[in-house]
Amino acid sequence: MSGGNGQRGGTSMLTQPLKPPSGGRIAAYLGLFLLGAVVGIAGALVQPGWFPLGLLLALAGAAGLFVGGARATESRAGAVAPAAGWMVAVVLLTASRPEGDFLFGAGVGSYLFLLGGMAVAVMCATLGQGRQPGPSGARLGK
Repeated sequence: MSGGNGQRGGTSMLTQPLKPPSGGRIAAYLGLFLLGAVVGIAGALVQPGWFPLGLLLALAGAAGLFVGGARATESRAGAVAPAAGWMVAVVLLTASRPEGDFLFGAGVGSYLFLLGGMAVAVMCATLGQGRQPGPSGARLGK
């Protein structure tokens, strides 16, 4: 018997044991992580070149990847994996080298890219589809 509060087989969905992800799902998350790093690097190079439009293009590309990852895997982890890759790549690019070289200058565009990308990542991970309970036997409105 299935209940209306996320219950399957008489037990709550929260009390069911967690299963480890399949090998294909792990490979998808790893691929999304690497793709997030590539998008972060590309965005870091594009955003200062065409300042207002390059920044919007870089953030739109990141948002598209985060939302696409969530929809492709049907989970919030699909948005978190590329966001983590994006974050790692961007943070590594902000560090200056011993020679004094750096990729990000201290301009408003760089800060907007960093903060805007983090905000986009949080929004996409929050709004991504989470784990939903199965259909219940009860009808709404009756």
